[in-house]
Amino acid sequence: MHKSGFVNIVGSPNVGKSTLMNKMLGEKLSIVTSKAQTTRHRIHGILNTEDYQIVFSDTPGVVNASYELHNSMMSYVDGSLKDADVLLFITDVFENTTNHQDTLERIKKLQIPVLCLINKIDLKDQTVAAERISYWQTQLPNAKVLPVSALHGFNMDAVLEIIIDLLPDSPPYFDKEAISDRPIRFFVAEIIREKIFLNLKKEVPYACEVVVTDFIEEDDIIKIRANIIVERDSQKGIIIGKGGRQLKYIGIDARKDIEKFLDKKIFLETHVSVDKDWRSSENKLKKYGY
Repeated sequence: MHKSGFVNIVGSPNVGKSTLMNKMLGEKLSIVTSKAQTTRHRIHGILNTEDYQIVFSDTPGVVNASYELHNSMMSYVDGSLKDADVLLFITDVFENTTNHQDTLERIKKLQIPVLCLINKIDLKDQTVAAERISYWQTQLPNAKVLPVSALHGFNMDAVLEIIIDLLPDSPPYFDKEAISDRPIRFFVAEIIREKIFLNLKKEVPYACEVVVTDFIEEDDIIKIRANIIVERDSQKGIIIGKGGRQLKYIGIDARKDIEKFLDKKIFLETHVSVDKDWRSSENKLKKYGY
């Protein structure tokens, strides 16, 4: 009998949700940086074998909303609590509770299987690890609590075996060759956005959105044009940099990763434009796919 199901990943910002999904898939679909709130969308990653299909869902970190964008991000989290067959609640050895207590209370009431994964276990000694396990077993008595290191793969095989055992019998939901339900343009934009986070500091990366305006496939190359959206003229200047150097560095780093992802030579052209206060406008957020 074939098994299929939705395994949704939730937790606070920067506890390793995206790293964990990428490790499970063996494919980098979610962008990963050391900065919190990097993930903005709900991203499905699909793991296929002959016997099962696991649809992992990476969600934004649980936050208290300060922009309309945050409300949109939290709607993805709310949805992931409603349609999961198995829920992966990710915390780490440094966290006592989530940033959003309401979400934790909702998880306690779920009728589906919940795995509480304590990530970054390699960064603390065994005494701390044991204390964290005991703490989360008390907080989520109906969950199975496991220490893991998503970055180094510790206990990932055991987690996968548990997930497979919990999946319902079902035909696949997606084509067995698919790795995600998102289009290629989405991942190209996410790679560029990741490089903005890695190359720039403070608030500027959070004010950026990336839109792929052209994606032209030729025999030996893919030509891509992308527009980086910011909220202020000052932010535009920072991203472009003196003599265009900063934008050039972002483009070089992004092109390398896009070529790896698509396994083809890439020509990447990037531009920067201002769309004032786009994070606070519901209509503008819809325009950018939120």
